[in-house]
Amino acid sequence: MLLFANFYRFTLSGIVLAALFAAMSHAEAASLESCVSGLKAQAIKAGVRSEVANQMLSGVKYDEKVIRFSTSQPEYKTQIWDYMAFLVDAQRIKDGKALLKKHKSTLSSVEKRYGVDRHVVLAVWGIESDYGQFRGDFYTPHALANLVCAGGRRTKYFRGELIKTLQIASRGDVPIKSFQGSWAGAFGQTQFMPTTYTRLAVDFDGDGHKDLVNSIPDALASTANFLKDAGWRNSRPWGYEVKLPKGYNGPTGRKKRSALSTWSKRGLTHVDGKRLSGKLEAGLILPAGRSGPAFLVTRNFDALRSYNASQSYGLAIALLSELVSDGKPFITPWPTNDPGLSRAQRLHLQKLLNKAGFHVGEPDGKVGPATRKGIKQAEAHHGLPVTGRPGYSVYLKVGGQ
Repeated sequence: MLLFANFYRFTLSGIVLAALFAAMSHAEAASLESCVSGLKAQAIKAGVRSEVANQMLSGVKYDEKVIRFSTSQPEYKTQIWDYMAFLVDAQRIKDGKALLKKHKSTLSSVEKRYGVDRHVVLAVWGIESDYGQFRGDFYTPHALANLVCAGGRRTKYFRGELIKTLQIASRGDVPIKSFQGSWAGAFGQTQFMPTTYTRLAVDFDGDGHKDLVNSIPDALASTANFLKDAGWRNSRPWGYEVKLPKGYNGPTGRKKRSALSTWSKRGLTHVDGKRLSGKLEAGLILPAGRSGPAFLVTRNFDALRSYNASQSYGLAIALLSELVSDGKPFITPWPTNDPGLSRAQRLHLQKLLNKAGFHVGEPDGKVGPATRKGIKQAEAHHGLPVTGRPGYSVYLKVGGQ
């Protein structure tokens, strides 16, 4: 009887909990539906055609991934050598050079009109969407609706981005089904946020629409317009890789600018040892500390960084722009004995992990929770520090070369 009583009590508790969760689920769905209904009304009031608002916000469902991305931090901090190895790899350089030739006329016209180096524009395109090959996993109106309805300190911001998205579609600039992009709402070949799109997108192909999704000329010209607005000037470089004097303890930071001649007096030289000279002002950044590469960066670097407020991002754009124009790679090595992996190597790593029994799912080159778990298992098995990081050490241990 006691056994039966416990079983009955636990079963009853399970039924009650299931009913409670179901009620909560229904309540959350009703709350989301009510919120989305209110967003439709606000959009129509802001000038969005009712059929557009209804179609684009039809069927919005709770998206756990969007909410998680908006609130969680990465499992580990991405080291700059991982970041650069992934974003500026041999395939992206090769593809960039091919597209430089294919779109030579458009890029030349864009550079002439906006005064932004074509190689820099191309590099942004390459970093943001792999030259249009990957534009994001989310239907942005639904992602933004989730972010608005979840509440939080950025609710007003995301509501504004959602309304702008619907307005862009309502004007007919971008087809309703083409808003594929990031969890935060950026979309198009060069990933503009909707408010930025409204302010800086241009119709470069002359078809009457500012379409950064389906028109490469519009996307490239809009990117150049963004960089020009952010302060890019072709009369100055983004910066230089430099060499520090032994024991350097002078100023650092991109905003602590001095003339190149002043940096020369402080003992800095170009990375090849040539003397720095001139009045051009630049600030010193040390993205991997004093034992890694050092760079003097100008206000053009600030323009690159304004596209995505990250020092690593700015350097990725700068390096890719150099390499697609047959320039030199950075000379000073990153201070690590465990380099990062390219996209091809990450894909191969996943295949090797699966083969070795550390199952990570279908290989796709993207390092998510399943791949990190598999890496940790492989690291533990081979006596490596357990990090979950896709580095060269674990790649070698499982059969990579």
